[in-house]
Amino acid sequence: MSGRGLARLGLTVRTRLAGIGAAARLFVRLSWLAGSALRRPALVRDQVHFLGNHSLSIIAMSGLFVGFVLALQGYNVLQLYGSADALGLVVTLGLVRELGPVVTALLFAGRAGTSLTAEIGLMRAGEQLAAMEMMAVDPERRILAPRFVGGILAMPLLAAVFSAVGVLGGWLVGVVLLGVDAGAFWGQMQAGVDVVKDVGNGVVKSVVFGVAVTFVAVSQGYAARATPEGVSRATTRTVVLASLAVLALDFVLTALMFRI
Repeated sequence: MSGRGLARLGLTVRTRLAGIGAAARLFVRLSWLAGSALRRPALVRDQVHFLGNHSLSIIAMSGLFVGFVLALQGYNVLQLYGSADALGLVVTLGLVRELGPVVTALLFAGRAGTSLTAEIGLMRAGEQLAAMEMMAVDPERRILAPRFVGGILAMPLLAAVFSAVGVLGGWLVGVVLLGVDAGAFWGQMQAGVDVVKDVGNGVVKSVVFGVAVTFVAVSQGYAARATPEGVSRATTRTVVLASLAVLALDFVLTALMFRI
């Protein structure tokens, strides 16, 4: 490798390491400012509404169709073994343990995460963040922290809606369409789903995914170049990085929770 190639490699590595370091510092800073953001509940409330309520329709519709598909696929397998009455248990476990948090996080990244990145990136491009700094207003405290906390709070609520609507969709397909006994559907579900082990693990996953997706969104918007192209690239990076982070964290959390 020539000297110029080594120089380019070194510059790339140094740039990446600098970016990782800046992201780590920002994460620590936002974690520290989360408490102060909660002391201004109006700002956090507005962000929970913006991120959560505006994503509610796509989350609910997606949960309904995922419940439909789970019920159809589960019924086709369970009836081979004469266990169709366990359909409610299979659908619920699949949703609260895995699909609810994961699919919600991916949808959240595509809907709310991109909105956050674009909003903060446009503030950067319009020099609003620079103006706040000139007025001695900390943009990390005033802009980033409420959005960071709002995303973390909205994500578990959306995951709960997704799972609840998904169970309803499974009931519609399993009981109404396929003729599974309604009592067996709900009875197996209530007897087999553990609140702490199953539902609790799903809540933990959704909170962790909320932290990851929201941090990626706000950090990409904050670091975006102050140009339309820079904001566009930051928005694209948000979807890619947040989705990869969700899938990687899902594997790690599942391995820890179920002790492979």
